[in-house]
Amino acid sequence: MNDMSPPASPLPDAERAYQTLRDGVQQLLRPETRLVGVTSGGAWLVERLQKDLGLPGAPGIISSAMHRDDFARRGLAASAQTTLPFDVNGADVLLLDDVLYTGRTIRAVLNELFDFGRPACVRLAVLVDRGGRELPVSADFAAVRLEGVPATQSVALARAEDGGFSLQVKDAA
Repeated sequence: MNDMSPPASPLPDAERAYQTLRDGVQQLLRPETRLVGVTSGGAWLVERLQKDLGLPGAPGIISSAMHRDDFARRGLAASAQTTLPFDVNGADVLLLDDVLYTGRTIRAVLNELFDFGRPACVRLAVLVDRGGRELPVSADFAAVRLEGVPATQSVALARAEDGGFSLQVKDAA
């Protein structure tokens, strides 16, 4: 069985969306802002943004695995562990994720972040906002708004060996 289905509407060009995200993130940056990417797509985004924007230090990576409300069903994903190379207490954190949908991943990530301390400010930027919220979560910046993807499908960022981005639609498990 093929788990790749054609999307209900054409997917946006991920590289063009990344350029829009980069410009939006640059507008959100303050001198004390620390970038933190949600594994795995958000982590890829912050790695590239950190370099493209010439930001010092290493970005943070955060996992939602331990705080997901579907942990019993999903278990631990084979994704990176949380690494925050700065003191979270009082920090200005800009979370980045590839796709914002129900809001459940962001809820889990916020719980994980607060396990490390109490930031002064947490903002969210995403590559794709596909609507469909189940929780009251919104992005401060979304590069692309995507409608028409059925709930039976997921949208995710893919990264090629050369570092280029593309968007993929898969049938949900």
